[in-house]
Amino acid sequence: MNNLEGRVIVITGGSGGIGIVASELMAERGAHVVLAELDGDRADIEAKRLSNKGLKATAIQTDVADKKSVGAMVEEVSSRLGRIDGLVNNAAMFSRVPMSRVGSLEITEAEWDKMMEINVKGVWNVCSAVVPVMKTQGYGKIVNISSGTALKGSPSRIHYVTSKAAVIGYTKSLAMEVGEHNVYVNCIAPGSTLSEEDPTPAIIAVREKAATSRCIKRVQTPEDLAGPIAFFVGPDSDFITGQTLVVDGGSCLH
Repeated sequence: MNNLEGRVIVITGGSGGIGIVASELMAERGAHVVLAELDGDRADIEAKRLSNKGLKATAIQTDVADKKSVGAMVEEVSSRLGRIDGLVNNAAMFSRVPMSRVGSLEITEAEWDKMMEINVKGVWNVCSAVVPVMKTQGYGKIVNISSGTALKGSPSRIHYVTSKAAVIGYTKSLAMEVGEHNVYVNCIAPGSTLSEEDPTPAIIAVREKAATSRCIKRVQTPEDLAGPIAFFVGPDSDFITGQTLVVDGGSCLH
């Protein structure tokens, strides 16, 4: 499949976990992927790895919580590559930027604010910078990554769940704003995914336990999300917007 041929797709948090797996698949389908990543050195390594495979990839150090950093990234992509056809908002405070997995009364105010700054404000920052480019082009695809916990709740990490619920609401509202410009905004809500690079036995046990409540009883991996992401940034989803697709092996049925 080369249905992304010629497209420029920015993916935040693009050099690890779900981000790098999705980036590689989109590049294999012909896209030039931009790894907009807080860890610039890591992004460089991954972009070079993809380039060595004959794929098109560019790394740009980006802090999604910093509006100036995001603006500089979008300006660089626009000047170097000429356009932005797709955006995947994947950067989040989760594992690589660690969070506490505790009850609501144990979360510090500083951690709550940091969660909202990255997971909610970060999405707003990047969309606010990219949408004007897409409006000018008269076309664009945005995919926001939420979480199945936003639909089901969780007895711990309420700050994370709240931030991901906000992403779903943001997706719907932005879709209504930009649809007349042929800009599409959709959301993917993954289930419990083994996306950690060096998972502890405790994390593996959590992922394995989650599999028992699914229709498809296996551990979810980043590869399970790459195809749906590629679908939403490609032409086959050109009459879908404002939607949230749950990809969790049939844990949350709705």
